[in-house]
Amino acid sequence: MVIEINSDEVLTAPVASATVMVLRDSPNGPEVLMMRRHGNSSVLGGAHVFPGGKLDPQDLQVDPALLDQPPARLRDALGEPDLDEPLAAGLHLAALRETLEECGLLLADRIDPEALREAETRLRAGEGFVPTLTALGLPLQTARLAPWSRWITPRVPSVTRSRFDTRFFLAEAPADQDARHDDHEATETLWVLPAAGLRQYWEGAIDLAPPQIMSLCQLARFNSVAALMAAARSRRPPLVEPEAFDVEGERVICYPGDPRHSVAERAWPGPTRLAYRNRRFEPAGGLADLLPPA
Repeated sequence: MVIEINSDEVLTAPVASATVMVLRDSPNGPEVLMMRRHGNSSVLGGAHVFPGGKLDPQDLQVDPALLDQPPARLRDALGEPDLDEPLAAGLHLAALRETLEECGLLLADRIDPEALREAETRLRAGEGFVPTLTALGLPLQTARLAPWSRWITPRVPSVTRSRFDTRFFLAEAPADQDARHDDHEATETLWVLPAAGLRQYWEGAIDLAPPQIMSLCQLARFNSVAALMAAARSRRPPLVEPEAFDVEGERVICYPGDPRHSVAERAWPGPTRLAYRNRRFEPAGGLADLLPPA
């Protein structure tokens, strides 16, 4: 994938969506699951992304009695007190649904493999996510999700021609399930240490968009899944609204805490801006700026 910079304003409202950074421990630290989007995809074709997608209207039409947590608690977990409770619940359900649809993982333990295969078959046939799981006796475990951040695409998106309002979640991968791609929306499944993923990006082995770059930069600062989940649940998910400007023909994207950003408080440690040069987005100090301190 070669990222083409977009300079056109998008007048439509950002689309609500959910992304899940699925994690598992390894001898060298926590690994995160990434999927390579099909090269013909209209959004980030060929890039490596985390499983996720748009909120479906059916995600909003769920009886709260079917949930393992009350919608008010799900809203509080997102750190958005003015958010409608059905939307808070719907975003969690979208995260669970997209994870199953895109990489075959149902975020729950001790799942009957046959029931899981039947669920995937029904979903591909167009059956709703919640009715399918309910009919097969499979659980809806929103408690497996820990909200991590919220990203809102600016009115002039730099790498797409669409706008999204995406809640990023963390989740530990079920130990008894295997992630896999469908060769339709995704063509590769990759478990990778966050720092290794950034190095692969720097070497040109994989392509990443700025939200994935900056998210891997943050994940790389933790040494276990438990530490990441604890960190996510100990603070309000930061709101990230990138702001872009051009300097001598280079597109620069800055983030909260950057001198050019309208929000003075940092959202995270590490770099606060990326510049598009060498046909990719780079921080001023190169790869070293993205990796945790030695």
